[in-house]
Amino acid sequence: MKKNWVRLNLFYIGQSNKKNQIFRAKQWNSNLEKILKQPVFNEEYERIGNIKDIFGPFQSPFIAIKTLSNQSFNPDDKFYVKIT
Repeated sequence: MKKNWVRLNLFYIGQSNKKNQIFRAKQWNSNLEKILKQPVFNEEYERIGNIKDIFGPFQSPFIAIKTLSNQSFNPDDKFYVKIT
């Protein structure tokens, strides 16, 4: 099965009470709904966490990323997801 890398175009909002990192999608289309529950990688292709939830308005939803405790997190990094 072929996997494609997709760069997420996100704007950092902040951290939720559940310690999830909340972002707003700058660009969105319905094909990106497949990223729910998928692992998220940084520019070095190191796994930093998983997409926990996608919520809010359809045109520019919010995305919650649960980061791994052993990974450093920089909200200014570029993030990537594999879509199967």
